[in-house]
Amino acid sequence: QVQLAESGGGSVQAGGSLRLSCTASGYSYSSNSNYCMAWFRQAPGKEREGIASMNLSGYGTSYADSVKGRFTISQDNAKKTLFLQMNSLKPDDSGMYYCAAVRASAAGVCPLAQNAYKFWGQGTQVTVSS
Repeated sequence: QVQLAESGGGSVQAGGSLRLSCTASGYSYSSNSNYCMAWFRQAPGKEREGIASMNLSGYGTSYADSVKGRFTISQDNAKKTLFLQMNSLKPDDSGMYYCAAVRASAAGVCPLAQNAYKFWGQGTQVTVSS
């Protein structure tokens, strides 16, 4: 069973930066065992939104238009950690941020749809003030 734990959330002023981390355990990643991992966020009263995804074998990435050019997804395979570097933060970026994972059959771009992912972390809160 894959377990995910997010950290790095907090409060920041508009224009600032934060780096979120997602530490994974309970899986063995290899060239024959590929995973898609992604970051999602959910603001109060809104649906959960996929914002960035990464294919761990091919390093292919995908971003939602709302964060493209400001957020960067990356990984440290040795530490089984996924990162989300968030720059030029806006109040609309506030919400609970979740990481998610799913076994993937092949290299390529990973989806941003939440129903594509099987494993989820508990989330970390990000608050951006104006």
